[in-house]
Amino acid sequence: MSLNLQEKQAVVAEVSAQVAQAQTIVLAEYRGIAVADITKLRANARNSGVYVRVLKNTLARRAVQGTPFEALADKMVGPLVYGISADAVAAAKVVYDFAKTNDKLVIKAGAYNGKVIDVAGVSALATVPSKEVLLAQLCGLLQSPVSGLARVLAAVAEKQATATAA
Repeated sequence: MSLNLQEKQAVVAEVSAQVAQAQTIVLAEYRGIAVADITKLRANARNSGVYVRVLKNTLARRAVQGTPFEALADKMVGPLVYGISADAVAAAKVVYDFAKTNDKLVIKAGAYNGKVIDVAGVSALATVPSKEVLLAQLCGLLQSPVSGLARVLAAVAEKQATATAA
């Protein structure tokens, strides 16, 4: 059933609001996927804070018009599911992880930081560790020289204590 003009305008407004806050958009073809599987994808996306929606491509093109994602309009062909997230890697991660378990979901393209990325770019973006993991790694790197210096100073102090005791 087709949408009337007000419903189309409401959909474009809703998607435009999501795109305005987004850092990443991922497009994937969902041809042949069961409804139950799409429901699982939506549940995973909801848990990760990703907006996932099946849209008419003309409405999606209108929603990205005038945004940094406008260059993605050329890739909007065929039956697509759109993953949109304010987190830089969340949309790519959700769609990529789902595509690994369901071979009928085919990633077509994406956009990050105003640039269109291909399938390899989406998979590279999806494999970037989360923000928390990156912060933990950074803390470990910053803490490493300090703890090494503390061990060296403790060893020097212990050596001097054994030398004076002897």
